[in-house]
Amino acid sequence: MTNLSNTEPPASPDYQAIKNKQNATWASGDYSKIGIMLQIVGEELAEAMKLTPEANALDVAAGNGNASLAMARRRYKVTSTDYVGDLLARGKARAEAEGLDIQFQVADAEALPFDDASFAGVVSTFGVMFAPNQRAAAAEMIRVCHPGGRIGLANWTPDGFIGALLTTIGGHVPPPAGLQSAARWGTRDFLQAEFGAAAASIDIELKQFNFRFPSAQVLVDFFRTWYGPVHKAFAALEGEQQKALEADMLALMARFNSASDGTAIIASDYFEVIITKA
Repeated sequence: MTNLSNTEPPASPDYQAIKNKQNATWASGDYSKIGIMLQIVGEELAEAMKLTPEANALDVAAGNGNASLAMARRRYKVTSTDYVGDLLARGKARAEAEGLDIQFQVADAEALPFDDASFAGVVSTFGVMFAPNQRAAAAEMIRVCHPGGRIGLANWTPDGFIGALLTTIGGHVPPPAGLQSAARWGTRDFLQAEFGAAAASIDIELKQFNFRFPSAQVLVDFFRTWYGPVHKAFAALEGEQQKALEADMLALMARFNSASDGTAIIASDYFEVIITKA
């Protein structure tokens, strides 16, 4: 198992500078092309939240709106937030196409512009886990959730495919000094440390999402073109360095690929988490 410490970073990162770079990273490529594949994750999380109809619900780091749409389909009053305006615009277009009433607002997960206890449900699917100041982001989700409300998360695990992919990328393009792995959100220790004191219960279910592509090479090319972290990593490298990253990605996919016919069926583990606030 990957060992991800819960200790504070040895350095004090410049979180604002990191967020500025992250904003550019997620705005590069087109994450919505990745996001739409993950819709089932948002649907399952929205169902697991078990909120009452018309309950106020907040989607944090919503991307192109998978969980926002899923919650709106269940008649929750949804506010969808992200700090990348272009992604929110994609979510808004999807909501309008379905005739769903969702409020969209640019917001920083580490400083949410909402009053305490404003929402019965607060969710994030593969979004808030990438906030650089992890403790601040977790505290904000707790703050805006009312007592007895629920916080729902879908977080990639460190030992699953996406967690391993992020580690692979970091081996070629090191992250900023002091920045901790986003995959910590996919560990029980982190969830207990950051949410335990405010929680009446924390329910965690290990799930898998299957990436299905004609081949591993097609998946590499797809991620290289559209998935911000991979897109930016290749852009930061040259020539032989790019070939080395591609080779490592193909080797990683070979390790996770369950298909035997030349196609790619790659399962990536994630935690579906439901935290009931005390």
